[in-house]
Amino acid sequence: MKRILRIGTRESRLAVWQANQVRQLLEQQGVGAELVFIKSDGDIDLSTPLYELGVQGIFTKALDAALLNDQIDIAVHSMKDVPTKLAQGLSQAAVLPRASYKDLLVLKDNYIFLDDVHAIAVIATSSIRRKAQWLNRFPNHVIENLRGNVNTRLQKLKDNNWQGAIFAAAGLDRIEIRPENSLELDWMLPAPAQGAIMVACRTADTETLEYCNTFNDKTTEVCTRIEREFLRTLMGGCSTPISALARMDGGDMIFEGNLLNLNGRKRIDIKKIVPATACEDLGTTAAEELIANGGREILAEIRNAGN
Repeated sequence: MKRILRIGTRESRLAVWQANQVRQLLEQQGVGAELVFIKSDGDIDLSTPLYELGVQGIFTKALDAALLNDQIDIAVHSMKDVPTKLAQGLSQAAVLPRASYKDLLVLKDNYIFLDDVHAIAVIATSSIRRKAQWLNRFPNHVIENLRGNVNTRLQKLKDNNWQGAIFAAAGLDRIEIRPENSLELDWMLPAPAQGAIMVACRTADTETLEYCNTFNDKTTEVCTRIEREFLRTLMGGCSTPISALARMDGGDMIFEGNLLNLNGRKRIDIKKIVPATACEDLGTTAAEELIANGGREILAEIRNAGN
């Protein structure tokens, strides 16, 4: 008799949706699974901005600990929350097909203020990346901190005198709560691995790794690996405004990335197109090129601001 696999998940509606996707994929193979709910530090402290917490893996380390302590067999994460280096003893078992990688502006009323260069609008987000890119484009605007699960953040937008708040489109789409009054930010580069779901297991648990590997999406795996290598080479975390997007186009891999300083006034972009068969080190080489072309100074400025 096959054992029932324990899938660890945070308690938010989105996290449970993601965990249930993995449960269904396992059950399609005849493998039984149940959900185990785990609270993360990021779920407990909902007031401190993420960049002030400065903790790598704030949404994932509680699940990592549960895996290592044999409380669960599988952890399901929004991949953009996962540190680029997994805890020792854990392995990436699968990446699910990517949903939308885009960021979304949910509006309080209308977007007329976006056309007025003199407007002083208030936009809410807890992401230092979104904040920097927004201020780079709209330097007159004010950014307010916004924490909590997607339902909580949507309610806070209703309750506060803000013009809008920024969300990941994939999160709202997955649980079918994207408001009609929203705008995709085609100009905003996403967080590395945004829109992707990662499944992690204990490295020694080869049976579970094999089950999960059957539903690994190779294209998403390769693209997110490139993006996360870019992030890792820049030594970025939640306190560094780093964006990256790799996408397959026919036989080519197209990579775009950028690095901004904290107030968005300095920005360096990079774009590379290489054959998909020659993209093994693309994230690393793109990051090294960006560092050499002014990124080193921006990274030093960000580090000094944190001291």
